[in-house]
Amino acid sequence: MIRTIPNFPKQGIMFRDVTTLLKNPIGFNYVIDQFVKRYEDMDIDYVVGIESRGFILAGAIAYRLNKGFIPVRKPGKLPYDVDSIEYELEYGTDKLEIHLDALKEGDKVILIDDLLATGGTSRAAAQLIEKRGAKVIEFGCIVELPDLKGREKLNGYPVYNMIEFEGD
Repeated sequence: MIRTIPNFPKQGIMFRDVTTLLKNPIGFNYVIDQFVKRYEDMDIDYVVGIESRGFILAGAIAYRLNKGFIPVRKPGKLPYDVDSIEYELEYGTDKLEIHLDALKEGDKVILIDDLLATGGTSRAAAQLIEKRGAKVIEFGCIVELPDLKGREKLNGYPVYNMIEFEGD
C-alpha cells in the first residue's frame, strides 16, 4: 500500500509515499492498531508527532491510547511561546519548535513520524523534547530506510518500524 515515486524530490531518490496507505481504511486502521498494541502497556504520558505526516499518525494513536497529542512543528507555526532547536541538514540547517508549556520535567513520550530516513529531524525532535525535561521512551515510524543510517543518529533511543525499504 506504500507507493514508490522515483526521482522525487530529486534525481536518484526513491520516495516512499505513505499517503496511499493512509487513504486506505484497512491499511490506515492496521497501522494505528499496530502502534496501539505496541504502546498500550507502556508507561507514557503523551504522543508527540513530527510535522506533518507524523501528526496524522500521532493524533490517531493518542486518541486510541487516551493520551494527549503534542505537535513538533517547523518555525512560525505555533501560536504560543516556543522552545526551538536548530539542526543540520545535508545542505544547511533547519529548525523545530514546541510550545514551552507542552511538556514538563519527567513526562514520558513516544515520538512518532511516518518515516525514518537520515534521522536528522527525528534526532532534533528528541533533543527538543529532552530540553523540556521529558523523556523519549521510543521513536516509532511506519517506514525505515536503513541504508540512510537514521537509526545511528537516534543512537540511544529505541526505534520501532513496521517496514524497511533497503537500496533503490
